[in-house]
Amino acid sequence: MRIAVAGGTGTVGRHVVEVAEARGHEVSSMSRADGVDLVNGRGLAQALQGVEAVIDVSGIQTTSTKKAVDFFTNATQNLLAAEKQAGVKHHVALSIVGIDGSTSGLYAGKLVQEDEVRHGGIPWTLLRSTQFHEFVPLAVKIGTVGPLVNVPKMFTQPVAAREVAEALVAAAEAGPQGRITDLGGPRTEQLADLVRAYLARTGQRKKILEAVLPGSMGKAMRSGALIPAPGAAVGRQTFSEWLETRDADGGRNH
Repeated sequence: MRIAVAGGTGTVGRHVVEVAEARGHEVSSMSRADGVDLVNGRGLAQALQGVEAVIDVSGIQTTSTKKAVDFFTNATQNLLAAEKQAGVKHHVALSIVGIDGSTSGLYAGKLVQEDEVRHGGIPWTLLRSTQFHEFVPLAVKIGTVGPLVNVPKMFTQPVAAREVAEALVAAAEAGPQGRITDLGGPRTEQLADLVRAYLARTGQRKKILEAVLPGSMGKAMRSGALIPAPGAAVGRQTFSEWLETRDADGGRNH
């Protein structure tokens, strides 16, 4: 089928493009690098011509509730409206495990996105996954101040971005199913331990400071709410295995 990937140049998006192409689909990426802006709708109508399914893995890096809510509201409404005009038959969206009841930060934005998808008039499928392995180097980059790394106190069960992409493409192929089984990684971890392993593996001598983030987003991180419930789908690749494959190809993400 013809599939368009919103956020197709991102951490998961580039894997979605690769997986879908490998399965024989005709795939196009929709990102600002491709001349498509979800927030103002520029380029959407042209990008969706002849598209049968959209996989939305677009996102924003922010802890600001307002920025997250504004982004996901505008982007999702624009995307769904353009899909209606183009005759798209299936909208697949990626969200985050355990965010119910969260009213702050990125998670508030993702809940708004889910609500827009449910009521957007396009048959839909929603997959919630845990954080990706790539979340750890991102946390280091964002949290580094000189020799220190500020890391949120957080329980996580990281999953391979490639495996999330495989699940999303399979969902697109299966047709609209509503919310499907959550997907998490094979092991529950503390984020600080993963950061410690990443720093050691990459030869960075930094001191880790665990920070208690405020609001419902921080509470969800600390309480274990972001760990999948029993019965969730479980990925194969552990974080340590991802680190090894990352070393093997000179540090490119997997």
